[in-house]
Amino acid sequence: MPILNRAAEMQEEVAGWRRHLHETPELLYDVYETSSFVAEKLKAFGCDIVESGLGKTGVVGIIKGRHGDGPTIGFRADMDALPITETSGKPWTSKVPGKAHSCGHDGHTAMLLGAAQYLAETRNFKGSVAVIFQPAEEGGAGALAMLDDGMMDKFGISEVYGMHNAPGMPVGNFAIRKGSVMAAADSFEITINGNGSHAAAPHLSIDPILASAHVVIALQSIVSRGVDPLKSLVVSVTTTHGGTAHNVIPSFVTLTGTVRTLLPETRDFAEKRLKEVAQATAQAYGATAEINYHRGYPVTFNHDNETEFAIGIASSVAGVAGVDANTAPRMGAEDFSYMLESRPGAFIFIGNGDTAGLHHPAYDFNDDVLPYGISYWVTMAEKALAA
Repeated sequence: MPILNRAAEMQEEVAGWRRHLHETPELLYDVYETSSFVAEKLKAFGCDIVESGLGKTGVVGIIKGRHGDGPTIGFRADMDALPITETSGKPWTSKVPGKAHSCGHDGHTAMLLGAAQYLAETRNFKGSVAVIFQPAEEGGAGALAMLDDGMMDKFGISEVYGMHNAPGMPVGNFAIRKGSVMAAADSFEITINGNGSHAAAPHLSIDPILASAHVVIALQSIVSRGVDPLKSLVVSVTTTHGGTAHNVIPSFVTLTGTVRTLLPETRDFAEKRLKEVAQATAQAYGATAEINYHRGYPVTFNHDNETEFAIGIASSVAGVAGVDANTAPRMGAEDFSYMLESRPGAFIFIGNGDTAGLHHPAYDFNDDVLPYGISYWVTMAEKALAA
């Protein structure tokens, strides 16, 4: 199925916006230049309302249809970059040392801006479209901050949809599923307290390094022996810190890591069991364990009716064969999950082609994707708000 002609015509212009954003990445809530760029574009397009400062630095544009009053549907893009040094070698490589758009949020923002321009020109729908540009997806819960500022009620948003690019999936293809599509992401810090000594006299110590090594191994039993294999769970210890010298047994070791789950009951079990296993294992070696467990983004859960609707829209852009309607869930996390807890909606993946993976320093968003993303948003608006 062809993409919209106007979307194809816009590709070069929208790619220019995307590359500008790529050169000037900003982190978390400090997306002042990006949000200013977005707000200026939305005003230039003739959006009926442009409001900045939601969720600190988020921007919302409201585009009213020309066929009268109706519901308001929300489309969301994220704006923040990552603390990564880019190695893509592209002419538009980041000009900001240590910061890069290595997750494609520049592309997400550009696609939604393109759709906003198209919709503001045509307005071939009944009701309103809210284009939502969010800060701080990469660990800052910017979606929650915008919700806490009353965004949904303020603009009367009844449904909300999100999109993320997917390296390794062909350009022009989409993937989605009903229910849990991305995982809840929790983090933990375990401090193993022992008793330090000279390394030549280990019998005088309670060795936290020995205890921590066994804790790391024991934590894997939570997945392998505590949970139904068909109920996804990841427990990963990702850092170990302890000691300052080769001949001294330290008094404590700190472990940190992440827990990823797709079901609330699995999440509850994993938190409880992690604490039990860490404490009991440390005690077996004479040490103690202090656990700080933090619940992060919840499960990204696609609602049934809205997912069916999104599948139909994606199929109209890519053809039925170009849409994986039952894709495997990803164990990565996404703060669009908060918006899906607030309103019904769906989150979809769009193919980025054969590129470096997300969060890789060589990653770059594929500008060939732009017309497909714009076509998806525009078609969704016109079908959801059909006059």
